[in-house]
Amino acid sequence: MPKAATIQKTTASAGKVAKNGASKNGKALGTAAAPEFADVDDAIAEYNARRSAQLAAIKKSDKKLLREMLYQMVLGRRFEEKCAEVYRMGKIGGFCHLYIGQEAIGVGSMMMLEPTDMVITSYRDHVQAMIKGMSPESVMAELYGREGGCVKGKGGSMHMFSKDLEFYGGHGIVGGQIGVGTGMAYAAKYKNSGQVVLCFFGEAAVNQGIFHESLNMAQLWKLPIIYICENNQYGMGTSQKRAMSSRSIARKAEAFEMANEFVDGMDVMAVRGATRRAIERARKDGSPTLLEVRAYRYMGHSMSDPGNYRTRDEILKYQERDPIVLFKDSLKESKVLNDKDFEKIEQEANDAVDRAVKFSDESPYPSEAELLTDVLT
Repeated sequence: MPKAATIQKTTASAGKVAKNGASKNGKALGTAAAPEFADVDDAIAEYNARRSAQLAAIKKSDKKLLREMLYQMVLGRRFEEKCAEVYRMGKIGGFCHLYIGQEAIGVGSMMMLEPTDMVITSYRDHVQAMIKGMSPESVMAELYGREGGCVKGKGGSMHMFSKDLEFYGGHGIVGGQIGVGTGMAYAAKYKNSGQVVLCFFGEAAVNQGIFHESLNMAQLWKLPIIYICENNQYGMGTSQKRAMSSRSIARKAEAFEMANEFVDGMDVMAVRGATRRAIERARKDGSPTLLEVRAYRYMGHSMSDPGNYRTRDEILKYQERDPIVLFKDSLKESKVLNDKDFEKIEQEANDAVDRAVKFSDESPYPSEAELLTDVLT
């Protein structure tokens, strides 16, 4: 079984590794070898082994923050479920890629940011846009192609964008955002703005040349960027096992002597901890980091994907580690929230989604006069 990749010093040799990156005293590990889990049973065992540390971290965290983290995860899930529903009704056209099953990644990483920090991502961007501060109304209306959308209905599902919120898409080209994100980090360093960039992409993008070129430049020039590979284990309909000779994506950063870490993407607290360590490095001396955050998407690649390349049993097995359920169980065991709190959060999320649908249904389509607005000619 391959070893997990974790934080590396720029002079460290390959193989100095750890999982979900923290030791018992909360410091990053760089010397202890630990297995990277290969399937869901290994993931369960690995999670159970560090559960006490996770519960301790929860007890030390702010209750309002923990509640907001859970709310954002539930909102993202309910929002995407509603997207699937209205897509089938014909209210959303074109491509539509859902985030169901990956909520812990967006919440765990992005809620570590300052408002001025920058985010760039792939086409699976609805939930991340909301975490960065976009209203559910503006995101849903954009999916509808309506004037009330975040880019006035011209971007659709794959191109959420807000300069005011430092959210720069939503990119439809696989891996295309990696080079742009690297350029954003270069700009932050050049202007000495103190900003950090989170750049999200799927594991299939790692096979693109732009990934390797960007990591090389980021490490060479010490750019304040965290590359977050959301490894949901399928590039469209092709499993990672059939597309990559190396199981570990995190360890690819070792070719550039870049800090890297393998993270359980179903554990929001593990994602939060790994992102915190990466941000601290970026703010301290501009050091970039590659995080491989392994999760599992429950839906097809997009709404047009029937998912015939995997079995229902496989999906159900991974759903045993649902990130929302895991977080709820930990919050309840830590006596941070109870069943009544969970019910209230569910109601708040459902109400927010209902308002978003109502707003989008009532929002007009862009006028013909808007056809060339904001188009570079």
